[in-house]
Amino acid sequence: MFDNNADAANPAEDVTPAQAQLYGQSETSIAALGSFAVEAWNDSTGFAATCPAPQSKEELTGFGFSSDGGVTFTDQGGVPNPACGTTGYLLFGDPSVEVWRHGNKTYFYISSLYDNFTDPTAPFELAINACVVNGTTISCNAPVVAALGGCTVTPKGTFCADFLDKEFLAIDPDRARLYMSYTDFRGSTGSGTGEIDLVSCDISKPLAPACSPSPVVIAPEDPLCESEGAYPAVDPQSGDVYVAWEFNWFTNIFFPLCFNTPTVNKLARVPYKATAPSITISAPVVSMTAAFVPGYNRFPASDFPRIAVSDASSTVSIVWNDARRVPTGDILLQSYELKLLKAVQSAPVRLNSDTSFTWRFLPALRNATSAGRLNVSWYDRRGQSGAATNVWAARNVDPRTTSTPASNVKVTNTATDWNAVSSDIIPNFGDYTDNYVDGTTLYVAWSDGRMGLPQPFASKQP
Repeated sequence: MFDNNADAANPAEDVTPAQAQLYGQSETSIAALGSFAVEAWNDSTGFAATCPAPQSKEELTGFGFSSDGGVTFTDQGGVPNPACGTTGYLLFGDPSVEVWRHGNKTYFYISSLYDNFTDPTAPFELAINACVVNGTTISCNAPVVAALGGCTVTPKGTFCADFLDKEFLAIDPDRARLYMSYTDFRGSTGSGTGEIDLVSCDISKPLAPACSPSPVVIAPEDPLCESEGAYPAVDPQSGDVYVAWEFNWFTNIFFPLCFNTPTVNKLARVPYKATAPSITISAPVVSMTAAFVPGYNRFPASDFPRIAVSDASSTVSIVWNDARRVPTGDILLQSYELKLLKAVQSAPVRLNSDTSFTWRFLPALRNATSAGRLNVSWYDRRGQSGAATNVWAARNVDPRTTSTPASNVKVTNTATDWNAVSSDIIPNFGDYTDNYVDGTTLYVAWSDGRMGLPQPFASKQP
């Protein structure tokens, strides 16, 4: 059984200086090590707070800290951004979290979109806040820019239209490297369909990440069809980085010139210190993009792949939701041999043990257990009616399996009816969930509406 479901936030923190209650925290990410855990989320309080606000309420990335192994969390407010009043830049959510033990200290890294929407000459950016644990508390440094969007200089001035989106972190603790994958919608200089990039940051000075000014281009922009939803994973043995993303998402239903182009999830290997991928392969997807998921206030839906490396199994694996068996989706696993990316299974393996026509979507996968097994969690409506949603997980999956698990484990102890939840934020329960493995303990993070508004919940199971 999973431990108690813990709210990593506190709705009382979501009251603005004007005494307005805000409603909504979603798109959660989590990392944990030993007795410490951090969960981060999109925080709607920033919609109605200006810089400077108490507890950095103006920031749209919020986070909570646990010093008791995820049993309880303390809402820390917004991620600190002390120069917001000077620069005009705010942390705009889409967070991910990583953790590193270096020397006798534990460090957490929180990534965010970092944007200035008031100045058209200000480039879109991505940032990382480095945090350190001190006893039972945590403190975070100011944002460090990790990636910078491009701009166009015209006779009428500078115009910055390269929007950077969906960044996510992975860490190589042995080499003191932090990696961030993201999508660069090159509106200034390209087609705007999304270039997949990977930036490397040196964290040998743990509180001062030094990120390369030139990312590795994983996949250049396609002239017509969109790429989005990039996630990285590091092979700790070799230092190689693997990046997975979805190709022809959104354009597969909205842009007629892409209607005959198959939607696929792509996977690339970037050898350690290389400046380009050595190999890229594709996995066919029956996309759920056109689904209006009941109770979900975001359209279209996504099939973005999540990824993990297992050195014990010599594999890199991706998981995604897919409509090939039932239109409401299954959670599928496909593994590949490290380096050459040869498929391990002849066909993807279904991870949900339930076979009913019910909605299953937004799987999470980050890293393997110490024994090399995978843990995948996702939203699932089995045994429920309407928009009532739980989180379920497939535990300790062999990356080389060819069979569906006999059973899954329920993570949530209370279902959320998303038609009965008030949200100021879109999407109301995020377009990703997350999990993280520390040794053999699985931590799961998701947006939960049992309190009547979206809240960032967490739970764990040894």
